[in-house]
Amino acid sequence: MTLADIPDLDRLIEQSIAEDLGNGDHSALACIPESAIGKAHLLVKDDGVLAGVELAERIFKKVDKRFELDILIRDGSPVKKGDIAFYVEGPSQKLLTAERLVLNFMQRLSAIATQTSLYVKLLEGTNTKILDTRKTTPGLRYLEKWAVTVGGGYNHRIGLFDMIMLKDNHIDFAGGIAASIKKTKQYLAQTGLDLKIEVETRNLEEVEQVLCVGGIQRIMLDNFNYADTRTAVKLIAGRYETESSGGITMETIRQYAECGVDFISVGALTHSVKSMDLSLKAI
Repeated sequence: MTLADIPDLDRLIEQSIAEDLGNGDHSALACIPESAIGKAHLLVKDDGVLAGVELAERIFKKVDKRFELDILIRDGSPVKKGDIAFYVEGPSQKLLTAERLVLNFMQRLSAIATQTSLYVKLLEGTNTKILDTRKTTPGLRYLEKWAVTVGGGYNHRIGLFDMIMLKDNHIDFAGGIAASIKKTKQYLAQTGLDLKIEVETRNLEEVEQVLCVGGIQRIMLDNFNYADTRTAVKLIAGRYETESSGGITMETIRQYAECGVDFISVGALTHSVKSMDLSLKAI
């Protein structure tokens, strides 16, 4: 995913500016001449992976087309405390107007990219890929999932529309695994939709039920222990993709990968990150 793939990004930026600006940036208007031109730099105050530089440029240009950026560090690059990511020059009033919005986005997106990169490094040497989840901030899902890719992870599904995910509640409401898969196939045939089907399983018995029905693309092993994960991978034997999920941490993720699963999904990539410390300082 790239920023160009994000729908309505300009509208999101405009809404975010309007939310902050209201009827005017009176702090800047009160004490900064309209004609004043200022320069600032983006100072990195934490180690990690940077994300949001390209977005910052879009925000500055949306606030005022006269802004010019000298970008020193691009999205996806490792950074350390004391690095300067970019210089920005333009109308001083407008620079102050854009400051907090740029930092809010960059601090969160960089935190997600950093968190993802830490998980990815833990799996080096395995064939397992890190996936995100739908546990994202409402309104910011596309950007947060973009930040996951900046950190070296992969997107699971964007929303409810681009993949079939038969979770425990779907299965229980539908009358069981066989019934849920059968009804899903009928639905796809009737609608003409070409969507992959993933089925969540809670134990080895449910894995066997999915294998009996077949015709899906991925089996999720939800909250399985290591032994059952290894057994499930052997049962599936490469016929379908496998995904481990549920309570997997930095301490346990390597062991799950070594069980042979294709994917591991981690909600903590987006729902439990501490913002990277960044500041925009006048120079």
